[in-house]
Amino acid sequence: MTEQRRGSRSRSQQGRGGARSRGRGAARPSPLLLAGRVAAVCGSAGVLLAAGVSSYTYNALTTGVKTSDALSVTEKNAPPKLDNSVNLLLIGLDSRKDMNGNNLPDWVVQDELHAGGSSDIGGYNTNTLILLHIPAGGGKVQAFSIPRDDYVETLNGDGSPQGMHKIKEAYGLAKSVAETKLQAQGVKGADLEQQSREVGREATLATVQSFLGVRIDHFAEVNLIGFYDIAQAVQPITVCLNHATSDPAMAGQGSGASFHAGLNTLNAAQALSFVRQRHNLQNGDLDRTHRQQAFISSVEYKLKQEGLFSDLGKMQSLFDVVKKDVVLDNQWNILDFAQQAPNLTGGKVVFNTLPIQGFATRNGESVNLVDPDQIKRIMQTLIGHDAAGSSPSSAGSGAGSAAPSQPAKAVSPAVVDVLNGSGVTGGAAAESKALVAEGYTAGEVASHSARSHTTVLYGSGAESAAQQIAGGLNAGSATASSSVRAGHVEIVLGTGFTLPTGSGSAAGSGSGSGSGAAAPTSSIPFQGAAVQAGGIPCVN
Repeated sequence: MTEQRRGSRSRSQQGRGGARSRGRGAARPSPLLLAGRVAAVCGSAGVLLAAGVSSYTYNALTTGVKTSDALSVTEKNAPPKLDNSVNLLLIGLDSRKDMNGNNLPDWVVQDELHAGGSSDIGGYNTNTLILLHIPAGGGKVQAFSIPRDDYVETLNGDGSPQGMHKIKEAYGLAKSVAETKLQAQGVKGADLEQQSREVGREATLATVQSFLGVRIDHFAEVNLIGFYDIAQAVQPITVCLNHATSDPAMAGQGSGASFHAGLNTLNAAQALSFVRQRHNLQNGDLDRTHRQQAFISSVEYKLKQEGLFSDLGKMQSLFDVVKKDVVLDNQWNILDFAQQAPNLTGGKVVFNTLPIQGFATRNGESVNLVDPDQIKRIMQTLIGHDAAGSSPSSAGSGAGSAAPSQPAKAVSPAVVDVLNGSGVTGGAAAESKALVAEGYTAGEVASHSARSHTTVLYGSGAESAAQQIAGGLNAGSATASSSVRAGHVEIVLGTGFTLPTGSGSAAGSGSGSGSGAAAPTSSIPFQGAAVQAGGIPCVN
């Protein structure tokens, strides 16, 4: 892995920390603690790498970037690559050590991060895992957050099992075993830290690929210091909260967050608190995941509004930050990626959190219970490659679901995404269920900002289905859109929409009979509402 060194510098601490400077020597503090709060820098890294790159020389962009060969180890057991879409895994690492294994100063841990304790406490949890799916040829980018406490079978990089653990622990478990073996071989110091971390990355990649049932094409690993660097570079950042919240930093607990309902303008220190808070939130860690998604969206929106993505000079310093604070796989051709993923900077990214089944205690620890088969069905429904052949109930509860009724008339095959901007409670789920009864395949079901009328968009190959659906919804003519994936129809329900009756849909089967009813649920049971990029989304 290529290492970059950076000299000592002073950094003005803004917000709660007061004014103080911090010297940073040649051994650069890198993956640092509590990086479940680091999703924003992951997203920023992805955004920056995807934007404006075509006008930047390849060598200038990649010189000094730390790279990893971990993907080559996991390729043997990875699912096959079926098209030119890209699955990019963003990893936020929890560690109180720098990249060379040195402890972070206690004052950094306690004062800046409100983390409490001492930096000699180890830990290498991947507290943030977000999979970005970038369709071949463009279209809407879908981002899937994996809750860090999901209780799954974790794997080593070669596919051998570690056992049942929280998904965040795969990295640290593999690193610990590797470290012992490497020490026995006489490896020590920075080499020991870097080589054992590489084994940790391999385990995380193998575990996520197995859990989701999808191939990972690229990854970016980022640290909390990197988040702080980027937050300082782009501050102030405006975020939005549905409710006022407070999370005092006391006795090593709490993020130091204190925010009011509505728009909040944050400096770098406050941004750390915003993405780290998990106490005093209705859904704890799960709400924090939505905070991370919202912060990424807000940063991307601000940078676009300020014209950064079209201004090479403005991008220079942010590219430098990314190069200092991120590890990329060595198979990544950034120029090719930039050409494929323009929608990362166009507001066409939707974040969802993969569902859990409940909470439990395993080995004395609180965990999230999950259904791995359900997770794989969801991923196949949304980013699979055989939309027309997908089971209409594939995103539902699985076992025990009733078979869908036979359609009353022939329909053109398509996966139908339904977004509710009508104000009618449950409108998207009801419409999706009715369309499944018609014979269409269930896609995404989510909320949307208010719309004055219903619109129907379609991707390549789905025009016939879109026009059928638009006619039944009295939505006028359906419109082709490059933001909609091939084989998909996207409905945004607007004012005037009414809930479908019987087993027929607004697409108009005319069948009011209850016989042969559709599956009990056809919505994608994500954990909470989607977070849509392209603005400043409000979250809890």
